[in-house]
Order: sequence, then structure tokens, then C-alpha cells
Amino acid sequence: MSLTVAVTGPTGEIGRALLGALDADPAVGEVRGMARRPFDPGAEGLGKVAYRRGDVLDRGSLAALLDGVDVVVHLAFSIFGGREQTRRVNLEGSRNVFEATVAAGVPRLVYTSSVAAYGFADDAPRPLTEDLPATGSDEFYYSAQKAELEAALSEILAGSEVEAYVFRPCLVAGPRATMLIRQTVRAARLGDPLPGLRRRLGRMPLPPPVLPDTGVAFQLVHQDDVAAALATAVAGGGPPGAYNLAAEGEVRVADVARSIGWRSLRVPGPAAALGTGLAGRLSFAVPQLEWATALRTPVPMDTSKARVELDWQPRFDASETLAQAAAGARDQGLLD
Repeated sequence: MSLTVAVTGPTGEIGRALLGALDADPAVGEVRGMARRPFDPGAEGLGKVAYRRGDVLDRGSLAALLDGVDVVVHLAFSIFGGREQTRRVNLEGSRNVFEATVAAGVPRLVYTSSVAAYGFADDAPRPLTEDLPATGSDEFYYSAQKAELEAALSEILAGSEVEAYVFRPCLVAGPRATMLIRQTVRAARLGDPLPGLRRRLGRMPLPPPVLPDTGVAFQLVHQDDVAAALATAVAGGGPPGAYNLAAEGEVRVADVARSIGWRSLRVPGPAAALGTGLAGRLSFAVPQLEWATALRTPVPMDTSKARVELDWQPRFDASETLAQAAAGARDQGLLD
């Protein structure tokens, strides 16, 4: 029997890759997508996808979306916008999805959390494994919300027959997943002393921006590799539970700078801590700056559980993933 799959938030960077994977899967008969923005599956060549505009804050829309489906994939999440702006969508909306899944009697739920759910404690064991608690970091609202939602998921599903797969990817990147590059460019331009001059001179040569590099290594994972893991869970491959997702290898800010033709400057730990601390205090005005705190502490994850229990083999390593994200950002005009 073919599967009917409902996906919330299918228009994001992970969502579009997942739609392609599900559309190509012969075990999937129908995919129902719902998000707030316009989206045309036909323009993407997706024959199995039926799309409707709706909001996870609207319980009626969720009930209609989930009626008669076999699997729910919850991707809808607001990443930027500030702590209070995102809280209602992320926490209330996600709770609605979890509760609607139970109410509709859907047997399987696939939820995309994040490495950020573990938090950024300096004394946490390294590498991070799935048996560690998802405690989050209060000073980083995205991290705190992801941790709170994992606790809510366990609470809401307790006593139900819903099987839940929870994925904790590191930073996701790729040709259509350019958030890392986009936020790097925005943060650099906030501190660029020459933005007006750069605009007036257009393409006349000026020194490229310089990114401060603390030397902290971080993991990446390709959008298509995340989609492959989610598709495995949709099909019921492997046991339910939490799974870390990261590609082979690591990158640093210096690698990000090189990938977009910029320069980097190695800065000592105390100076980096001062800068990210200031960024955190200013984040009430510019929420994107709070993300600077996420690069203070290395959070390497062990991904052996996904590789063994889901037979997950990422196609792209961290360097390849970064190169594709930089090329995608260039194609999208993000570096102009």
C-alpha cells in the first residue's frame, strides 16, 4: 500500500529537498504540503505533491491536512525574527502539530530538531551522542526552543501509538540551502565600515570583507542527505528515536571566507568571546546576531547511530557541502 505523507513547512531549505525525495519514492503515493507562502509543485516538477496554504497555528487547517495520512513530517519552524516573535509559531504551532497527529491517529511522526537542542555548554561531553539530554541554551533562543519542543513532543506522545523519529542535523547547507552564507554576509555587512562606498563604487575593486575566525570547527550536512534520512524514516526504516545528522569532516570560518572569495583573520579566544558576548547583548535589536553565540563552542556530533540503524550514508562531505552552498549563494546574487 502506498503512503500518504503530510509535510508542514515544505517550502524551506530542507522541505524542498524532501519533496523531491518523496516524489521519486515509489512507496509514496501522495504528498500533502502546507505552509504560509505561495508554492507551485508543478513548477518544481513534483507530480505527487498537492500543496495548500495554511498555518500550523490554525488547528482546523492541520486537521484537514492530516486526515487519513500515514506519516506526518513536521518541518515548519521560524528561525529568525527574535525570541518573542518566533516563540508563538515555533512552540504553539509545533504543539498543535504534535497534538493533531495524535488526534488523527497518524501512526508515524518525523520531526526535524537540531544540534542546537543539545545546547552549547563548554563542559558537555564530546562528541555529542543521542543519549545525552537535549537541555538547550537559554541565551540562544533557537536552542532553547528546540530543546523545549523535544520535551513537549515526549509529553504529548506519551501513551499514544505514534512512532516518532527526531532528527538533529547540524548546520544544513547546499545549493538551495544557503542560510550559512546568507547570515555570514549579513553579519559582515553590519560591521562593514565601507557599505556606502561599496554601493556607490559598484564593481570597482575594494578590499573584500574580513571574517574573524576563532578556529572553532563546525559540522555541515547537505540538504539532500538530510532529505534522504527523513525519507528513510517516512518509510519506517530503522527504529524510531533520535538521530544525529552530520557529514564527514568539519569546516571553519576561514573556509567559509575562502568559499566566497573573502578573507579571514584569526582572532584569539578571549577576543572572540567578547565579540560574541556583545553580539548576544545586541540581538534584541538585530536577532540574527544571536547566532554568533552558536560558533563560540564546538558541538561535534557522533552520527554512527544513523549510519548503523538507518543505513544512512551521506553523499557529500563538509567541504563539498560548503562549496555547493557558496555556489548557490553566488547564483542567487547574495554576494553582490
